Amino acid sequence: MRSLGSDFGRLWAAYAVSSAGSTLGAGALGLVAVLALDAPAWQVSSLTAVGAAVSAVVALPFGSWIEFGRKRPAMIAADLVRFVTLASVPAAAALHLLTLTQLYVVSVVQSTAFVAFTAASGAHLKALVAPADRVVATSRLESTDWICWSTCPPLGGALVGAFGATTTMLVDAVSFLGSALGVRRIRRPEPPPPVPETPRGRDLGAGWRYLLTHPTLRPLFLNAVLYGGGVLLVSPLEAVLMLRDLGFAPWSYGLVLGLPCLGGVLGARLAPRLQARFGVHRVLRYGGIARTPWLLAIPFAGPGPAGVALLLVTNFGLLLAAGVFNPAFAAYRLDVTPDRVLARVLTAWSIGSRAVKPLFIAAGGALAAVTDVRTAIGVGGVVCLLSVLLLPRGKRESGDHPDEVPAPHLRQSSNTTVPLTRASENSDAAG
Repeated sequence: MRSLGSDFGRLWAAYAVSSAGSTLGAGALGLVAVLALDAPAWQVSSLTAVGAAVSAVVALPFGSWIEFGRKRPAMIAADLVRFVTLASVPAAAALHLLTLTQLYVVSVVQSTAFVAFTAASGAHLKALVAPADRVVATSRLESTDWICWSTCPPLGGALVGAFGATTTMLVDAVSFLGSALGVRRIRRPEPPPPVPETPRGRDLGAGWRYLLTHPTLRPLFLNAVLYGGGVLLVSPLEAVLMLRDLGFAPWSYGLVLGLPCLGGVLGARLAPRLQARFGVHRVLRYGGIARTPWLLAIPFAGPGPAGVALLLVTNFGLLLAAGVFNPAFAAYRLDVTPDRVLARVLTAWSIGSRAVKPLFIAAGGALAAVTDVRTAIGVGGVVCLLSVLLLPRGKRESGDHPDEVPAPHLRQSSNTTVPLTRASENSDAAG
């Protein structure tokens, strides 16, 4: 395996620890609300929606703060905040003090810390890894995610069954502490942070302006919003289809969720080779196209082994294409964004993509109520297919910003069915 240095190895290990904890505790907040507080369905659904919406506003100034400061301390601080916040839930439950209000606060703080960590970790990764190695680095982080998604959720379910709903939240909390300690072990000094554009203040809108005026990042962002929205619309409805309408056994449901994640692992491993052979623009365009048609097959799934097989193939194909697209995209975004604005661009991207989540999830539920689950899933599939129209066309445009320097490897020669939701995120956590 190609070595990226001991410091990247430490970062990778820290990422693996936090990813394992997060996937093991996937959906834990909702489980605690249901099992410990007997919350109604609308409150459980609103936990994620409120967290995403409020954090989109609260995190807005974080990009500027992170941009002009050291990235590694910001990453450690975000991890420690998540450790303390998540650990407060099992502590409160043990003392019989847990309330739904606390869960809402946890959801908001967790989402805000995620945005801050994403901005800091992306800028940090760019400084840590040589340009020619970035797609290799992001593919390894992506592979780690998919391996965790394929193995950890069943273990999390077993822990909940054996020890209670708050157990996985405690494990997740400890994983962030492990991540902070891993980041603390990185030895290479950070480069000096950029200097603010003006001595009197920091431009909070610079990230949005750069993102929305860049000739390739703008269509990639809009593509991510539309594609991710279609996936988010479908994800909870696919669970309803499998468990209620098709009557799948729990083991079949778990199989459909876990096994296709190996497609994500395979895609992430293939991404550097495909990019070296075909160039980043072709990988982004054709990888972006290849991930879009799969959801259209889900409404045709029937009961029994044939239905399970159809959903396995559908999810495997989607995650394979997403596994190719995500690391290529994450590396490309780092390469074409100048250091002076990178953290603010990553913050804007996270805020924008997370802010639309409640809208698409709510739209999916409303559409299913008015029509039926299969029709709503079909609409989500069409939305994903339409996202192809927003992919950038052709090679790198001559109108790109003048201070961008393409790396050698860029020259032509991104919570029920969680894995699907992960496929829409375009590797935000990886940078």
